[in-house]
Amino acid sequence: MLTWLQRDELSFPPLETAMREPNGLLAAGGDLSPERLLAAYRHGCFPWYQEGQPLLWWSPNPRTVLYPEELHVSRSLAKKLRQGVFNVTFDRAFQDVIQGCAAPRDYADGTWITTPMQNAYVILHQLGVAHSVEVWQDGQLVGGLYGLAMGRLFFGESMFSRATDASKVGFVTLVERLRGWDFKLIDCQMPTQHLASFGARTIPRRIFAEALAKYLDEPGPARWEP
Repeated sequence: MLTWLQRDELSFPPLETAMREPNGLLAAGGDLSPERLLAAYRHGCFPWYQEGQPLLWWSPNPRTVLYPEELHVSRSLAKKLRQGVFNVTFDRAFQDVIQGCAAPRDYADGTWITTPMQNAYVILHQLGVAHSVEVWQDGQLVGGLYGLAMGRLFFGESMFSRATDASKVGFVTLVERLRGWDFKLIDCQMPTQHLASFGARTIPRRIFAEALAKYLDEPGPARWEP
């Protein structure tokens, strides 16, 4: 039976109670307050819902992750990185990035990054928890991604691209930066062929929960460079 969250209660049900079909559906309801969002990520779940649906919380099993030391960069992408076609920055235009991620896609109807969702993550950015990666070309924002950094873990949320390979360059730059900061794991949530091409793989939810317990409270970088 699906658990419905109360607005005055921040706890989530145990991860092992998540549904098998649809994979990982753990709870519904609640709100997008900063306190609840932080509690969700610490617990091992994340919000995802379409407009018109109730707020849904997910913890899929298995979980898709990327270990920074396992990053794979194709020859063509490595060449583009060397050419310096794009300029990559961090935390310079968070709101523009999340709006880019929320824009309509050719392959999907609607967006899960609703206005309330955007506002919630902007607040997390103001709190220093959510971060953006911006990819620029000739002074124009052509790609980017955003997610949460907690301890030595990064929770990726979404990316967008308006130029060929822009989001890929941003992602590789981020992973290399996280590796330099000794981050242990990047949460990619659900498997895609795109993520697999970078070396992402699935692990049992139990192993993911163990990583949360081990690395969430380790100190992260003092600051993200703009």
